[in-house]
Order: sequence, then structure tokens, then C-alpha cells
Amino acid sequence: MATNSPIEWTESTWNPVAGCTVLSPGCTNCYAMRLAARLEAMGQPKYTAITRKSGGRYKWNGRINLDRASLDIPKRWKVGRTIFVNSMSDLFHEDVPLEFIKEVFTTMVNTPQHTYQVLTKRAERAEELSSALPWPKHVWLGVSVENADYVDRIDNLRRTHAAVKFLSLEPLLGPLEGLNLNGIDWAIAGGESGPNARPMPIDWVRSIRDQCIVANVAFHFKQWGGVNKKRTGRQLDGRTWDQLPRRYELQPTMEFAE
Repeated sequence: MATNSPIEWTESTWNPVAGCTVLSPGCTNCYAMRLAARLEAMGQPKYTAITRKSGGRYKWNGRINLDRASLDIPKRWKVGRTIFVNSMSDLFHEDVPLEFIKEVFTTMVNTPQHTYQVLTKRAERAEELSSALPWPKHVWLGVSVENADYVDRIDNLRRTHAAVKFLSLEPLLGPLEGLNLNGIDWAIAGGESGPNARPMPIDWVRSIRDQCIVANVAFHFKQWGGVNKKRTGRQLDGRTWDQLPRRYELQPTMEFAE
């Protein structure tokens, strides 16, 4: 499955892998678990048996489904677009074989008209496998950091060979002070949305924004979140923040870091 995406920092999603395992607090209310259950109910075989219902909610059960049939989808898109890779999984999940990861990278390397955003919570494995993978400038790598307990993922990211490195500080579940942003090109911050969304004080977001300004790192504020994210919006101190990395050259009219 590959779709146009409502996610504010990308244009499309591409999912050659489906399924995951809850790893850290940012996974607790993951929208992908609910969506995977709906897609299975709609008869999409890729999402078969990858969630279980517990406590009235659907959760990952650890099963991973590889979808080789979707590997060629980006080749059919002639006009370049920004693509979030595996919004319904984690490419560096321990049960995704290196050989399959290489197949995904082969598709990305062979479609340079696109910009790919690979986001992982498995930062250690991403670092471990980095030297075995090609890293053209149109393939970005990011790590998720939801609170201060997981800032070590940034160090793992810094040691990879990715040309463009970014942080997804969402759902932001705690303050992130004194971040080492050396070598980081872009930071996305946002609150949790949907049922059981946890609150995000404004000071947490302001601090990240201010650290990015000092470090000359592009900053994107995705949303305040909550049960109704459309109502809460995405303005911070009277404006939207949609900066992109300096090395992102496909959309010259976009706003870049100063």
C-alpha cells in the first residue's frame, strides 16, 4: 500500500513492511496499530494477524509481514515526491532481514526523483547496518525521541552514513533540554493525538524550537495534538514552523532554516 499522506511533514507513505513491536513509551498509543486493525478488517492481506486486541485497544503482536509486491511502487511515480518509508512498521525492526532492507534501499537508490524519509526507533540496529547500505542524498534517516530517556538514539543516528539526519520528537512526552544537535539537519516536534493522548506543555516545544534556532537546525512543529488535533492546530507563538533541511533542494519555495 502506498498513499497520499495527511502527515504534515511528508507527501506520501510507502509500506513494504507491516507490523511492529511496542518498544518504548512513544509506541503506547501508536495510530498505526489502530489503522492496521482496520485495514485487516477491510481485507488487506498485508495487515493480517499483526495486531491483537487487549484492554479494548489494538496493539502490535510482534508479527512482521514483508510485502515484496510493493517494492516497485515508487518506480511508477514519475513525478518526484517526498515519501515516508514504512509508516506502518519500522524498517530496522530486528525481524526485518538485512537482505530485505537492501531490497528497499535498491528501490530508493534507483528512484532519485523522490526524497525518502526513513524513521526508526531501532537506532542501534540502524547504526549497526549503516555501513552495509547505500546512502544517496535523497534518502534521509531519522530517529524518534519521545523523552530524555531515549536521547542516546541521536548519538546512534549521528554515527550513521546518512547524508541527511533528522529527529522526530513526537509524541513529545517530556522535556528535552540540552540536546546535542551537532550533525542533525532537521527536528520535528509534536504532541500526541487521538484517544488517550498525553498532554504536552508549551514550554517543552519552545525549548526545542529555541535550541534548533541556536544550532541552525531546521524546525518543524507538527501539531499540538489531543483528542481533536484539528481543533488544537499547529501554531506556535502565532506562527507555523515548516522549515526543511538546507540540503533539501526539491522544493525551493519552501522555508529553510536561516
